[in-house]
Amino acid sequence: MKRINSPMSEEDARSLRAGETVFLAGTMITARDKAHMRALQMSSSGEAVDIFEGATVYHCGPIMGGDDGLKVIAAGPTTSARMNMLAPRAIRELGIRAIIGKGGMSKETHDALVEKGGVYLAATGGAAVTLAEGIKEVTAREWEDLGMAESVWTMRVKDFGPLVVAMDSQGRSLYDEVEQRVRKNTGL
Repeated sequence: MKRINSPMSEEDARSLRAGETVFLAGTMITARDKAHMRALQMSSSGEAVDIFEGATVYHCGPIMGGDDGLKVIAAGPTTSARMNMLAPRAIRELGIRAIIGKGGMSKETHDALVEKGGVYLAATGGAAVTLAEGIKEVTAREWEDLGMAESVWTMRVKDFGPLVVAMDSQGRSLYDEVEQRVRKNTGL
């Protein structure tokens, strides 16, 4: 088990290996489909989208509450494959260093992570309340017009996880390895 600071350096990301368990401390942002689309549109227009540079992006639509609307009630992972059409370009253009989600991502996304020195960290689906315990504070909200789930939330985290390194920057993917074993054992 490793404890990693976020945002993480390329060196830290490249040091992680598929199968390792990590806990994050530092900051991360949430972003789903609409946030990725807006960020890429802004980038295409020549606008800076600094919030994504070197970021750990959590594919999550948090449930917020509290008197100020800034208390994270639940923060479960969204199925990352929804972002497959956007993620390779977002990694390359926006500088995303790590992605947290569930279910894995495409070969094209993994290729971009390998190229840029990034990782995909798998969070346990169904553990939204437990994962929220690792979120200590919301420090910013961008693009409020997109709604609660699609806004970009900046969060300070401590002991956020456990997360499994499911796709590393060395080219290993636990998802591919499981698929290969299933094919071998079933003859599919």
